[in-house]
Amino acid sequence: MKKLKENRLMSFIVVGLVYILATVVGVLVYNALSFQWWLNLLIADVVATIFTFVFSLIFGNASVYDPYWSVQPIVIVMAFAIGKTLTVTRVLLLVAICLWGIRLTANWAYTFLDLTHQDWRYTMLKERTKTFYPVINFVGIHLVPTLVVYLCVVPAVYAFLYDVEFSLVTLLFFIQSVGAFTMQGIADVQMHLYRKNRTTPFIRTGLWKYSRHPNYFGEILMWWGVALMVICTNLSNWHLVAGAVANTLLFMFVSIPLADGRQSKKDGFSQYKMETRALLPIKK
Repeated sequence: MKKLKENRLMSFIVVGLVYILATVVGVLVYNALSFQWWLNLLIADVVATIFTFVFSLIFGNASVYDPYWSVQPIVIVMAFAIGKTLTVTRVLLLVAICLWGIRLTANWAYTFLDLTHQDWRYTMLKERTKTFYPVINFVGIHLVPTLVVYLCVVPAVYAFLYDVEFSLVTLLFFIQSVGAFTMQGIADVQMHLYRKNRTTPFIRTGLWKYSRHPNYFGEILMWWGVALMVICTNLSNWHLVAGAVANTLLFMFVSIPLADGRQSKKDGFSQYKMETRALLPIKK
């Protein structure tokens, strides 16, 4: 087990197999249920998450779950696209979500060392919560993110199940989503280059010059764009923004405080925080 976990290629193969099996399990569960589509999808998604969680326990590494955030939406929208007429709105949603997911998965693959590597946040939570960590691991690390992304992808699924009109406003929100994940990609590259030749305690170049978390900002914009692409031609579907709202709250009240808490241990963080916005890459 130790040798397998320390081998990068084998680690990739193991994670890939876990996700293939999780997808199969999710599809089987969805097809076996006879509730409304949104409940069938929710249950199938949760079961696939539990399946992934079991393997994170087997390998003693909660980061087995990390790709779920970017893989889940692609699998879901592709599954619901099968056999459907590809209208303009549906094509735009497919393009936005698939390109976003491919970019984010590629970034995960670039930073993934092997199955001995675990996200620093999970390790910190384990140290802080001690005996309660198994519960935190399942609920906080696995279940909550699954529910948030599920809500984010629901508008796209809705568009594949029901007729959603196209308008120029739809195109504008598609452009927003494309711009959002493009910004994330640029921010990732800038961060990788900084880490290779770190000369300052904080990155202060490119998108990071005025924003402490431009990648988070891009993630928020991405899912607001997806939701509004579906809602803009029929405001009675306003409830479909639930995912974008939940995603925003997750980053504002969980992800940003955790990241800033870690950075606060460095000298000069107070000055850095005072000069740099949390999200918007605009001079403060």
